[in-house]
Amino acid sequence: MANMEVILTEEVPNLGESGEIVKVKAGYGRNYLIPKGIAIKATSKNKARLEHEKRVIELKRAKQIKTSEDFKEKLEDITITIPKKVGENEKLYGSVTKKEIVDALAKNNLQIEKTQLLLNKPIKEIGVQNIDIRLTQGIIANLKVWIVSEE
Repeated sequence: MANMEVILTEEVPNLGESGEIVKVKAGYGRNYLIPKGIAIKATSKNKARLEHEKRVIELKRAKQIKTSEDFKEKLEDITITIPKKVGENEKLYGSVTKKEIVDALAKNNLQIEKTQLLLNKPIKEIGVQNIDIRLTQGIIANLKVWIVSEE
């Protein structure tokens, strides 16, 4: 049986990831993978295009990491303060929400999404809290948030 090389454009279980060059049976490649758009023929032109796209993606990733590192420094250099109503034993009425933290950061011209905040449990007491913020894969900033009594 004849085999052929194809470049996967999507992840295929038990075959490979997107962007990989794999050998498959000619009929499987010609009759299923290529017509469905799951793969393209691994010609020299397509291989060169794949290498170029990988370099472009790597450059974008490096730029994104640099931007995230700079943003991480900004986040770790500031401290935000959130005033809340406090009851007995310095317990808050309610808790500090992700939206309140995002809004406090927005006042300092720092934009993040609520989904980036990594809160293990609701904040229900006054004092300083360290909150992790996921910026990109592998880069997590630590933000200091002061919860103070509203007077």
